[in-house]
Amino acid sequence: MTAADARASLSAFRLADSFLPVGGNTVSYGLEQFVASGHVEDADDLRDVLDSYLRRQLGPCESVALRAAHTAGDDLDTVERVDETLLTRTLPAEFRESATKAGRRLLEVEAETSDDPVVAAYEERVATTAAPGMYPVALGLVASQRGIPADEACLLHGHAFLTDMLGAAQRLLSLGHLAAQRLLDDLADVLVDVIDANADRPLDRMEPFAPLVDVHAMEHERAERRLFVS
Repeated sequence: MTAADARASLSAFRLADSFLPVGGNTVSYGLEQFVASGHVEDADDLRDVLDSYLRRQLGPCESVALRAAHTAGDDLDTVERVDETLLTRTLPAEFRESATKAGRRLLEVEAETSDDPVVAAYEERVATTAAPGMYPVALGLVASQRGIPADEACLLHGHAFLTDMLGAAQRLLSLGHLAAQRLLDDLADVLVDVIDANADRPLDRMEPFAPLVDVHAMEHERAERRLFVS
């Protein structure tokens, strides 16, 4: 392993870590409403819901945007077009809000902690223009500049998503640490499959389709009591 490869791997570990201050612990992506409605009551229910998130949303939508932003590299006009496309394909308002907050925070952290001019330029564009700064797009751009391969970047995004969701589930359900680790291990094969299945999907065929997730997310916007922002 070269020093550059080792540095890229360490960057990937950092980006996948819950220690990264982008607000992952404040979101449940509608899971809170799944629990409130009784659709998710135990680990088996949770696994089914997370499987659907991966197959119907993260795979055919978010990973496509991430990969497109990664491929665009320093072509920031293309990155912005990917950003805007993902925003329009994300239906629930809470999902759009949480994704833009996390993406902008990631860009800010990278601009402050690295000397990368491309990330700094896009962070400024997001701060001063209408560029959304959606998290998967920001992550794709950062991963590209950090030398993290696109496949690995998609996997780390999926892993971080699952750990955030399992962390939320531990606050919403009687879910122990061992059960959470078992679910994370069980869903690893699903994550690998969906990333591979959507690797060649073009941006104009970015097609999230998870109606029940969208409905629960929209119901969550109007809930009287909320532990999570989404």
